[in-house]
Amino acid sequence: MLNKQQQFGKTVESIAARQLKKKGYEILAQNYRNHLGEIDIIAKDGDTLVFIEVKARKSDRFGNAKHAVTLKKQKKIAMVALSYLKEVKQTDARARFDVVALNTHKNDGNMEIIKNAFALTYF
Repeated sequence: MLNKQQQFGKTVESIAARQLKKKGYEILAQNYRNHLGEIDIIAKDGDTLVFIEVKARKSDRFGNAKHAVTLKKQKKIAMVALSYLKEVKQTDARARFDVVALNTHKNDGNMEIIKNAFALTYF
């Protein structure tokens, strides 16, 4: 059973997936997990594989959602992405990292898609 925070996260990820589809992304996987961690959404945007981190905020107490993907989180996502690319035998594929940020406390509840939000980090 999911707690309130987990349910909020799951709902936001579903909203993000729907919006990405409307923008032409093909969703390949949601909540992809392996021994290294998790990626919220894996999609294709044209001929590019996109690894997407979804962040949401119910208030601005901890800042804007788009600033929540720390360097440590970026490294973790990058490692999971590399592992995924090896698993699906697409290590030569064009890939990028996007962040979807939703700030539900704002009147318009805007969702922002930040393409190429960060670069691949190996260290």
